[in-house]
Amino acid sequence: MKVSELSSLIIEKKLSSAGLGIKIGPFSIKLKSSIPDIAEHIENFYAEYPLSEDCFFDFHISLKKVGGLRRWVKPQVLFFHDEYSPFKPLPYDQAPAMFEWGLNWCIASMAHHFFIIHAAVVEKDGKAIILPGMPGAGKSTLCSALCLSGWRLLSDEMTLLDPKTFEITPVPRPVSLKNQSIELIRTFFSDAYIGRKAEDTAKGTVAHLRPLSSSIDNANVKAIPHVVVFPKYKEGCPVHLTMQKKTTALIDIQKNAFNTNVLGHTGFVTAHDLIRRLNIYSLSYSQLNDVMPVFDDLLLTAE
Repeated sequence: MKVSELSSLIIEKKLSSAGLGIKIGPFSIKLKSSIPDIAEHIENFYAEYPLSEDCFFDFHISLKKVGGLRRWVKPQVLFFHDEYSPFKPLPYDQAPAMFEWGLNWCIASMAHHFFIIHAAVVEKDGKAIILPGMPGAGKSTLCSALCLSGWRLLSDEMTLLDPKTFEITPVPRPVSLKNQSIELIRTFFSDAYIGRKAEDTAKGTVAHLRPLSSSIDNANVKAIPHVVVFPKYKEGCPVHLTMQKKTTALIDIQKNAFNTNVLGHTGFVTAHDLIRRLNIYSLSYSQLNDVMPVFDDLLLTAE
């Protein structure tokens, strides 16, 4: 049974009472909130996700409006995991974005059976391309464009790599678009569903892109890493793809890993083996139309 099979009223009631169970990739979450924007976000972006009736949930999440006089003067929202609040409150209208950021934190902080890389990851023909990137590198923009052009979204935010099997476990979720990327994707893909903008966040203006149902329906289908591409958006730059040295790539992967310090030796060995097995590239680009064919070529040439 999917979230879409529930009425808006039932979704609101479940969220504001016992909670709504949702299966997101390998994780089951129990979400509670009486905030209307959260109910709207779940209905608009998680409609195609399976409901979870598990007795055990990986994450118990709630979002609550801050009480006291502030709730009338300058409303704010708090994120809780198991009644622990790891973040400072945010403006009330940023509640959906806070849910997404908070869920990122839950996965990165606790899913240590994976080696977790801060990277988007997409798949085609059974081959996954890992796209690590620091803020501003354009990985979410590139990831969105690829997933709206025939690639399967495994994740916009983190690559979950099994240290034993080297398989990537998908966790497809709404893609967080920022600033100019919002209108860029909306212009290139008129059918894309992009939600309301949240202004003045710590990351600027943020809006979410709803993943295609095909990515959600195949969330249980794992993928094998094929190449790693470090993208970098540079205004006015033609497409430039170069092979990266494995020594520097290992350092860069470690910098982009969330849990190397937790996994210790296992994390280092996993990163080393990933770099040893795959070709690693640096990619500079400015125009989506020009860069898209590069990825189809990588499927054929990087064996």
